[in-house]
Parts: sequence; C-alpha cells; structure tokens
Amino acid sequence: MTRVGGDRWRVTRPWPEPLRPYLHSYAGYWEATVSPFRVRIVPTGRAVVVISLAAPFARAHRLRGTGTAEHVVGSLVAGLEDGPRVLDHPGGQEAIRLELTPLGAYRLFAVPMRELTNRVVELDGVLGPRAGELVERLSAIGDWGTRFDLLDAALLARLERGPAPAPEVRHAWRLLARSAGAMPIARITAEVGWSHGYLVRRFTEQIGLTPKTSARVLRFHRAVGLLARGAVDLNEVTSACGFYDQAHLNREFRALADVTPGELAAARVAEGAVSL
Repeated sequence: MTRVGGDRWRVTRPWPEPLRPYLHSYAGYWEATVSPFRVRIVPTGRAVVVISLAAPFARAHRLRGTGTAEHVVGSLVAGLEDGPRVLDHPGGQEAIRLELTPLGAYRLFAVPMRELTNRVVELDGVLGPRAGELVERLSAIGDWGTRFDLLDAALLARLERGPAPAPEVRHAWRLLARSAGAMPIARITAEVGWSHGYLVRRFTEQIGLTPKTSARVLRFHRAVGLLARGAVDLNEVTSACGFYDQAHLNREFRALADVTPGELAAARVAEGAVSL
C-alpha cells in the first residue's frame, strides 16, 4: 500500500495477462480521514468503473450542461467524456477504481458505448443485479489481495461473454490511440476500408465518441500528460500534440476542461481529476 497524500492510500498489483488489453489502471483506495472534496474530471479517452466498498461516492454534474446533477449513491460506471465534469465526494473513501480502454468497456458492459457517453450511472444499471452481489462480497473481504483475486475472476468471466468489437473499429481506434489523435480521419477511413459515415456510426457505437471527437480528446490527453511533467514550453506542447497554434491549444483546453493550459499545469492532476 502506497501513501498518495494526506491520509489517502493506494494499493495495486500487476493484473492478469488476459486483462491487460482492456485496462489502463486498476487500484484500490482507502482514506483514513473523512474530509469532503471536489474535483474536476477532464476527458481521458477512457471509461471508468468505481466499486465503492464503504461510503457513498459522489454527486456529479457536467460544466455548462443542462439538467440536474447525477446523484450516485454507490458504485458507478462513467462513460467517455467530451467535456469537463465536477464530482463532489463526502470523503472517507474505500474503493476499487478501474480505467478501461473504450473497447474493453464495450466488451465488459455489453451495451452500445454511445449510451454511456457523458454519463455517470450506477454500476448495477449497466452490469445488472449481480454487480451488487459482487460489491457486497468485495466489501466483506478485508485483504486486498483476495479482493483483487475475486474481481479478476469476475472481470475475466464477463469479458469472455462480452461482444467482440468489429476488427475495423479496433483497427481505427488503434491508429488513433497510437498517434495520440494526430492521424487524419480520412487516412484512417481509407485504411479501414469503410465509408466515412459507416465508420462514424460503428465507431461511435463501440467507442462512445466519434472518430473526430476521439482525436480531440486524445490530443488533449497527451497535452495534459506533457504539462503534468512540469517545465514544458507551450510551443513544444502545441507542436508535439498537433495543434495548429497556441490559440488552438487554448480553445481546446477551454472546450474540454474549462481551464487554460497554464491553469491545468499549475494544478495537481491525477487519473483525469483536477483538484478544485
């Protein structure tokens, strides 16, 4: 178990080989002190599952969005985002957090990913009532290793039953992800061999965002990673991430995170969350 700040601890281990194509991160968290906090979630090109083992999780709402906040009272699923979201947490968290590739999420959730875009929903609303049984079993176990063993088995069983992504969508996502959103969509369409409209429909169904929006998110996510390292010149970030100029970089940060690159660089960013 590693201390990650204050009375917050993180525990993880290498996950099984069959899970690796589907996961970006997999960790348990525990907070000794009940201290409410607020974070801004920014797009990462990943879906998230949070299994709450203790206190209720969060109240979530999109910035500049319409409607009321989504009040999540337990474990949750968050689809891909194309804009910022604020989460209010009561503190005292004990949870397991998974970051999934979009196609891993499609296979695990077995629903069209566009239905989860820009949404935070209860875990059993996606995985069904057996998800609640799994959470209860995980909560009753006091040992993190045993918890992970149980969760690994449940994930592997569900992934084996899940829908297989179309090879063309898988290839298109791989091209976009490897280029961090820099590859032109027209070139991807040509390599896949589908019409542009058909690629957009199938890609959005299985990824959750259109190819163009996915490219924006991946460029943004790479820029956030460079800025998080500190002492990085904005001209270098602009060039490395494929933005036309700094004005374009600033517009994208405002649209996707509601902050400037400088503001985000000065903030503490962890797992797509910016402390507020």
